[in-house]
Amino acid sequence: MAIQPVSSLKEFFRDALHDALSHQHVAVEGETEHYVVNVLTLFADADALYDRHSRDETCGGDSRKQLKPLALMLGEALEAPTREARFHGLQRLGDVSLFIAGFFSAGFARKLVDVDYHIAMGGQAYGTLAESCPPARARTLRQVFAELATKFQPMVDALNEISESSYQHSDQDRLRLYELWVKTGSERSRQLLRKLGLEPAPAARSVLSH
Repeated sequence: MAIQPVSSLKEFFRDALHDALSHQHVAVEGETEHYVVNVLTLFADADALYDRHSRDETCGGDSRKQLKPLALMLGEALEAPTREARFHGLQRLGDVSLFIAGFFSAGFARKLVDVDYHIAMGGQAYGTLAESCPPARARTLRQVFAELATKFQPMVDALNEISESSYQHSDQDRLRLYELWVKTGSERSRQLLRKLGLEPAPAARSVLSH
């Protein structure tokens, strides 16, 4: 696929997200779309996504980048000393969960923590923010968090479309798509399976839910 030059990364994400949401038939407010574009632009720089931890001085005193576990991020946010710190902790949890689930869902195939965990944690974080947003925050921001909480999975589907726009699915990917559909109910995964000649069985999700 030829590389298409853009004047800015934010412009690329704005156009790509708008098209993906349209393809996935997901309707969100303009402010919500703008918020997600800002998240994508920010985390396109790995320094903003990962936490930097110092190594022991005996190892040379250098540092390494790590993605903090979501459970730890949630714990730190809930135990934050101030309301503002709690707000920022929950916001980062929601933002990181959305970005990782949207752009790296294929990488969860052989991991203990799957994409449905990120979806649950991110949706919960945004929902809590919408319910307890500090009075100083604008009403619009509370509405953005509320919409992201209720449409977290469809938004992840839209981001999956952006990340896989030039990707060809293998047999292993077909199995992975089926697993994602069973675990999350992803409408996009179901549609992709149909395009690949597979019809997901509704009974599979019913069995899992019980």
